[in-house]
Amino acid sequence: MFVSGFTIVRNAVKYDYPVVASIQSLLPLCDEVIVLIGNSEDETEQLIQSINSPKIKIHHSVWDDSLRAGGRVLAAETDKAKQLVSAHADWCIYLQADEVIPETSYDTLLSAMNKCKHQHQIEGLLFKYIHFFGSYDYVATSRDFYRHEIRIIRNDVQIASYQDAQGFRKNNRKLLVQLVDAYIYHYGWVRHPQMMSKKIKHFHQLWHSDEWIQAQQKQIQESFDYNAIDSLSLFKGTHPIVMQQRIESKNWHFTPQIQNKKIGIRKKILYFIERFTGYRLGEYKNYKLAHENSSIIH
Repeated sequence: MFVSGFTIVRNAVKYDYPVVASIQSLLPLCDEVIVLIGNSEDETEQLIQSINSPKIKIHHSVWDDSLRAGGRVLAAETDKAKQLVSAHADWCIYLQADEVIPETSYDTLLSAMNKCKHQHQIEGLLFKYIHFFGSYDYVATSRDFYRHEIRIIRNDVQIASYQDAQGFRKNNRKLLVQLVDAYIYHYGWVRHPQMMSKKIKHFHQLWHSDEWIQAQQKQIQESFDYNAIDSLSLFKGTHPIVMQQRIESKNWHFTPQIQNKKIGIRKKILYFIERFTGYRLGEYKNYKLAHENSSIIH
């Protein structure tokens, strides 16, 4: 079985992406890792080179910054990176520059890829997500954060990145996927509040027009307010080994102040149902589950 990893990155130093840890978490699972570096204004390429692995294959791209509708440029670059994987790869693992696979998920993923390799109806593997928020000590449990997404796909030229590169589809239809008992740790909402605000300002340029940005500019604070979220919980697990050094040097003090936040009756009911049943009413699912009534692959 040959497994290719692929990712895109641009201005990783400028916007403080944990891309080194992200790529390091891919290496034990992959025979190669494609890193497509966009036109950057910092030392992103040197940062990637510092990982010093023969599995890493660096390529370059110039982003089309006119593709702003819904973050479409991110999907376009993701598709470019996917097209660079080896033709004989059986599976492709995609990670965004702020996503990390914990080492505790490796055995499960390798087993699942082997088991599903010849089950050709299975087009991808679905991960569970943990979204860290505010600091490395807290997890977002808000309904605004997705709980699952596809990060392993077959090496099929007809499978393409969807919308803003959150997931994948084949000829614009949802993929048939198998849910696995494996995790993605998402660190996109863990930065110093001032850096988080800087990153959000930049991301607006990938989604919105200059007119929209100009109209909203005054509302964007210099220091991001992490207490704007409506549901958080304390993280009681352990972070991946590849994240330890970063966490030790960049875990600032954060005390959530959301206990008395006012939430509408409808949302309270939805949270109540989810808390006691595990079912999220109205959940967005960019996939179709195979063997929905069978046990999750371990």
